[in-house]
Amino acid sequence: MAIGIISTLLAKSETILSSDHSSIVSMNICVALLCACIVIGHLLEESRWMNESITALAIGICTGIVILLTSGWKSSHILVFSEDLFFIYLLPPIIFNAGFQVKKKQFFRNFMTIMLFGAIGTLISFAIISAGAIHFFQKMNIGTLTIGDFLAIGSIFSATDSVCTLQVLNQDETPLLYSLVFGEGVVNDATSVVLFNAIQNFDLSNINSAICLQFVGNFLYLFISSTLLGVLTGLLSAYIIKKLYFGRHSTDREVALMILMAYLSYMLAELLDLSGILTVFFCGIVMSHYTWHNVTESSRVTTKHTFATLSFVAETFIFLYVGMDALDIEKWSVISDSPGTSVGVSSILLGLILVGRAAFVFPLSFISNLTKKNPNEKIHFKQQVTIWWAGLMRGAVSMALAYNQFTNSGHTQLRGNAMMITSTITVVLFSTVVFGLMTKPLVRILLPSPKHLSRMISSEPSTPKSFIVPLLGNGNETEGGDQSNRNVTRPTSLRMLLSTPSHTVHYYWRKFDDAFMRPVFGGRGFVPFVPGSPTDQNGHQWN
Repeated sequence: MAIGIISTLLAKSETILSSDHSSIVSMNICVALLCACIVIGHLLEESRWMNESITALAIGICTGIVILLTSGWKSSHILVFSEDLFFIYLLPPIIFNAGFQVKKKQFFRNFMTIMLFGAIGTLISFAIISAGAIHFFQKMNIGTLTIGDFLAIGSIFSATDSVCTLQVLNQDETPLLYSLVFGEGVVNDATSVVLFNAIQNFDLSNINSAICLQFVGNFLYLFISSTLLGVLTGLLSAYIIKKLYFGRHSTDREVALMILMAYLSYMLAELLDLSGILTVFFCGIVMSHYTWHNVTESSRVTTKHTFATLSFVAETFIFLYVGMDALDIEKWSVISDSPGTSVGVSSILLGLILVGRAAFVFPLSFISNLTKKNPNEKIHFKQQVTIWWAGLMRGAVSMALAYNQFTNSGHTQLRGNAMMITSTITVVLFSTVVFGLMTKPLVRILLPSPKHLSRMISSEPSTPKSFIVPLLGNGNETEGGDQSNRNVTRPTSLRMLLSTPSHTVHYYWRKFDDAFMRPVFGGRGFVPFVPGSPTDQNGHQWN
């Protein structure tokens, strides 16, 4: 009896040790591949065609081929895709850094246009892709799909991935275009996820007007509640750090509190069944506007680089894994008897993406231009084409939503589900590689760099280099440090920015911010005087 128990325990321990060893091997390979992506991406920095996303994708595919060959055509990946891994650990730092690094003045100056593209545009794209999927796929032999699956397809392929375009756009050369593409990309992802969650929460077997109104109400509730939660969490972090001023004892506490509060906002949203993407994005915006200015100078540099590094590593890992998972033999074996159907489904989805994107970019740009009096703020045709192109690529969010809808524990044996998973992989690979390779040449043709770069004035420092200039909130400073240059450019820029201040949302917000928000939550100009703090060293900059 005792001998049997001991032998059983030994067998279990060997299994555990073997499992641990496999996990260690997998993590070693992943870390080595991430290092390879960084090195190769750096060497290809000046390439006309390649970018870091495509580089990580290509390395992932090559790695998948090697693993497939060494495993005897049994498996092509070293890790099993997990929606929890993506949504809980990888996505939060990417979205938070997007909000933390955003040029707030440009973002909120174009806020209505961004929301028009990111929310209304995504709904239009969702409707077209869903309707097209119902029309075409019901006539094809792709397996059994429900109305909920077709609507999920619309939300899955409405989620854009504008990383490739943002890597070649310059914030200083094309501030309007960068702001629109960047802002729309984040709002689009959040809208797609909110749509996807709303679809899963409703019984769509009997659709009527009441169900539609309830669906719209639920969508608006998720959107508004998620935004408010992010704002409140960001303000809470600013208030705590302003009142306690951890930096006088330890800058580590400041950095740790900012990171943990940001992550807490995301997890609270998930706990309350809200959109974590929207919550953590607006938490990042609020933290960069208030909390970041309440910490010590060393903490500012640390947080900027920490958030950017976490976002970069997570993004690279996602593309690397998508490349490895593209050759997963389990998914492709289910549809191996009908490759033509698979190609047809992928082609139809790509066509619907192209049409759905064009159906809202050009009409909504026309509507947006009608509200703009300044010609410099209007979206010209070449910029519209760039915005349309920027949203054609599909990436990690589409993959994660597809896995969530069509798989069970990372794989499926159902023909319809396998068809949609493999089609999603095909669309992501094709759009990222083919459209991504053409992004740099297209942007250079449509938007050639001006000989004399005219920079928009920014009211917030964008990089740690800006610590050397006064951090005043009235917009009188440029990013450069040369006094003579500032004297030349300031009058023109001020006339441009302040020509009609009484009619801008930013003008009223600035008055409210200065009068009520900053005295309570801190931020630029309201850091308390503490010996050794930034106000003690640079007090003249904050008045």
